[in-house]
Order: sequence, then C-alpha cells, then structure tokens
Amino acid sequence: MLKAIVLLSGGLDSATVLAIASRKFECHAISFNYAQRSLSEINAASRLAQLNTASHQVIHIDDGVMSGSALTDDTIPVPVESTAGIPVTYVPARNTLFLSHALAVAEVLSSQDIFIGVNAVDYSGYPDCRPEFIRAYESMANLATKAGVEGKLLTIHTPLIDKSKAEIISIGLKLGVDYSQTVSCYQANAEGEACGNCDSCQLRRKGFNEAGVSDPTRYFSSIN
Repeated sequence: MLKAIVLLSGGLDSATVLAIASRKFECHAISFNYAQRSLSEINAASRLAQLNTASHQVIHIDDGVMSGSALTDDTIPVPVESTAGIPVTYVPARNTLFLSHALAVAEVLSSQDIFIGVNAVDYSGYPDCRPEFIRAYESMANLATKAGVEGKLLTIHTPLIDKSKAEIISIGLKLGVDYSQTVSCYQANAEGEACGNCDSCQLRRKGFNEAGVSDPTRYFSSIN
C-alpha cells in the first residue's frame, strides 16, 4: 500500500482528513508541540492516531519560534468575535513549518503524498490556508527535493479546502469519525473540554447545527 504523511492536529478537520487518507494509504501521522496554549489537542491526536495510522510522531518546535500569536502567548486574549484582516490567532509560518517537517518525513519514507486539513471556505484570514499557498509550496517541494528532481513528484492533498464545516462533518460521520474524541477549542483545558466561546468553538458548533447532528463537544463553561 502507498504511504501518506498526514498532519494531525487532533481537531475536527484533521481527524476527517485522516479518515479520508486511510481509505487508500498507509498513514503516518505527524503532530506538533509548538508551545500552543492548549496541549490537549496533542492528546486528541494520539487517540485518533491509534485507530488509523501505521505510525505517529509528535515533533517539538522550540518555545518562541512561533510566538506573537494568541495561540502561543498567554498575554494575548483569545478573541470571541471574528475580526477583519489576519486574526491574532494566526501563528507565524505555522503551515509552512509543518509542511516542511512533513516533506522531510515523506522523503525518508519514500512517500509522495502529504495530507493537510486546510480550509478556504470557512477561511478566517489565515494566509497559509489558501489554495495559492498550497500550490506554491507543492511546486517548491518538487524543486527542492531529491525525489522531486528524480521525477517522484509530491502531491499535497487538501480534500477539505472547498468544504464548509457542515460538509466536513457529514463526510467524517460517513467515514466513522468519532468527533467526541477531537479538540478544536483554542483554549481547551487539560481534559480537552472546550470554552464554547472562542471563534473556533463557534465555527465548530455552527457546523454541527448546519449538518443537523448533535454536537458531541464537551464544554467546561456555559456558552454565551
């Protein structure tokens, strides 16, 4: 079976991507500890990886490398409302760094396929979630690697990039994804319970409502 590298954050989107990839590929998952505010997502990724992966590694990125974001700096409040422009939850070069690690692992494992759960429909101003970025990175990867130069071209798969959150949830449920095991909240507690108020929680809850299914998310506070 062909091998694929899957970026697995532990959230709703990446869990769905893993389920999609595992239908055709032997999946090798990568998660990242980048000093993010909530580390419970890494625990969620580990649980998800036990179901559909041949391997799972958590890569540590030194504290401070991705500073300056509400997700990596406790002094910056997590917003509860969408704002214009690039939000304070943008993490500097996050997907660029993540894909670079995945690219290295792909070459080591002789894989030509990387899966990532970026989305441009529910796009909130993140420049590294756009189709243009993915196309540019894929082109660069095929110029910069031994595999690419030798004709073993890499494909970066973004199966959710044109899907709404409700569509993503519907796809995942058909594939048997247990969304109660995922963590999407920007500031989930150590038990993986969500705040219910941040932008990510609101988008997730809206998706379940529009999909017409109950929200399995566990919350630690009342939802305003």
